[in-house]
Amino acid sequence: MVSFNLSLGKCEGPSTSAVILKFELLYSPVLENGSDLQASTDVIPAAVHEFRIPPKALLGLHSYCPVHFDSFHSVLVDLSVHIVILKNDTYTPPSKVSSASGKVEGAAHEDSVRGNQGSGQGIYVNPTSMACMKAMLTARDILLEELHTISKAIDQTIDLTDISSNLGDNKLIGSIRADLGTADAEVSEARIGSRQVTSEPQNGFQIVNGSLDFENDGLLQSVSKEEMLDAFHSLGDQLSVLWNIFLKFHRANKTKILEFLRDAWASERRAEWSIWMVYSKVEMPHHYLRSGLDGSSNHSARGKVLMSRKLNDDPAQTAISRAVRHRRSIAQMRINNRSIQDMHIFGEPLRIPVILVDRVVNAPLRSTSGNSYFSAQKDASSIHLETGAKAENRLSSAVAQKTGRVLKIVIFVHGFQGHHLDLRLVRNQWLLMDPGVECLMSEINEDRTSGDFREMGLRLAEEVTAFLKKKIDKASRSGGYRNIKLSFVGHSIGNVIIRTALTEPKMEPLLKYLYTYMSVSGPHLGYLYSSNSLFNSGLWLLKKLKNSQCIHQLTFTDEPDLENTFFYKLCKQKTLEHFKNIVLLSSPQDGYVPYHSARIEMCQASSWDHSKKGKIFMEMLNDCLDQIRTPSSEQRMFVRCDVNFDTSSQGKNLNTMIGRAAHIEFLETDIFARFIMWSFPEIFH
Repeated sequence: MVSFNLSLGKCEGPSTSAVILKFELLYSPVLENGSDLQASTDVIPAAVHEFRIPPKALLGLHSYCPVHFDSFHSVLVDLSVHIVILKNDTYTPPSKVSSASGKVEGAAHEDSVRGNQGSGQGIYVNPTSMACMKAMLTARDILLEELHTISKAIDQTIDLTDISSNLGDNKLIGSIRADLGTADAEVSEARIGSRQVTSEPQNGFQIVNGSLDFENDGLLQSVSKEEMLDAFHSLGDQLSVLWNIFLKFHRANKTKILEFLRDAWASERRAEWSIWMVYSKVEMPHHYLRSGLDGSSNHSARGKVLMSRKLNDDPAQTAISRAVRHRRSIAQMRINNRSIQDMHIFGEPLRIPVILVDRVVNAPLRSTSGNSYFSAQKDASSIHLETGAKAENRLSSAVAQKTGRVLKIVIFVHGFQGHHLDLRLVRNQWLLMDPGVECLMSEINEDRTSGDFREMGLRLAEEVTAFLKKKIDKASRSGGYRNIKLSFVGHSIGNVIIRTALTEPKMEPLLKYLYTYMSVSGPHLGYLYSSNSLFNSGLWLLKKLKNSQCIHQLTFTDEPDLENTFFYKLCKQKTLEHFKNIVLLSSPQDGYVPYHSARIEMCQASSWDHSKKGKIFMEMLNDCLDQIRTPSSEQRMFVRCDVNFDTSSQGKNLNTMIGRAAHIEFLETDIFARFIMWSFPEIFH
């Protein structure tokens, strides 16, 4: 346990400034003569990870704090941070330093409580003194509540016999508590609906222009110096005893406490990171028709129907506009909570990607007239009933999980002219969520991505089956596995290689184990419709100069008849229906992959195309979506995630003009993956 004090000045009240925790990863070269690292003076910081502790958290906090530095130095240091306010003349540091959690303390000074020297029964106490008292009372209540919460969560009893008889409130403390309750009810406010988070301090005092406002506090007019000092010492002694009880309890249960705090931290990720994520529910029609309308509609998370997309709207531009409006609303937010804030995210909130998340559900069946749908309420009830019907199976599965091991394998496949480590940032995030997962960074097609997709798919299938055989053979010597969860992550044409590999006969025995599929900007419908003229020119050059077979296949020029092309036949294959979870990542800023192709959805140009080309596209689209709609043993999760990167610092250059910047940004940042994966932990566990 690393323990340190942050002492307040004699005339200061509770801190109104945040505290920054800074962790450095140090590097020192290993000397050839074998001398240890301590003998070297060339120790330099290789990476830094900073966290902000907001002023409200300084009143008391018990939180998990994962330190993983940056994307180039991927490590994980599990820490827990514990904060309390103490009276400095009663605190004695623990004699034994042995745990792996961190602790920050604030000290309230007796001199600040003495107040102004005067005569009479009242007006002895200045506003700062009352602020200290209220802060200490809040800190005591927080510490008591956290002690009970942690004790119950880890099923370990805390011995409070030494203090239970001294926890009573005297008259002044009771008055302060009543005042705190009134202030909490009147001051606390949260305007989530207007995209503003404005939660005022809930500790009985307000901060106005950086100072404490106590002009209207009636207690200041009726408290004597003796009463204030007596209450101050009483609260200080209680805090000291409670804190030492916690330290003793922590030393005996540090591992269990850390695990509990980590689980609590993980469950709060979706709520805390929802600032940058916009959720909606989208109905997937049972069949797309070439009429300019697909019959789909959007529903907000609360079930309200959103405005339908206009026919002339460009879906990519619409997504960009939504992200721009949301980013503007973030600039108006006041992020004021009690959680530890990761400065990788909260340091520059406007630079963080905005993610539009569409949870896709099957649309209600068409009525006999063919022009309307049954009510959304009926569809919602059917989904609920379907979930209930499978509850028994899921329960029995959960019980079975306690009796056997599960082999979880994730295969990462790079894109065109890519490297096997291209998706390492996504892999690292997956490992942070589930350290027991086995990862294969596919190398078999490295430097061989210009040929036929069928050849690349065969090579990947051989690589995957060999990897699984090795893992299964190793486990068979120690009891084997009860089940296997096989997941895939692909970038760009790596997704086409994955789907092609799944059509190979040697992969057929593994199809029943398919679990999660994350597609990162994958051209699932090829380049039959592509509006990026600059990129199309590059594809034309590759076909003419390099004669790249995969480019011919992507652009449907590998066969004279569209019905004989590789992509048309691939979409007829059942490559998606075996996955339990499908996550399609796209970006409207990505000019390398058509927006509709990455999302497997209707293309605006194809809606009015009545030629054979339009017919072929509709067939491919419906074939893919039919696979996703296919009933499975478990309710399938289908999510489209639109990632909108902040490109303000890049300016206008060739990379941004042709859309390469966003396509590569998927490989160079991991914040989007962190948001998505921690917001849907059931998909990635």
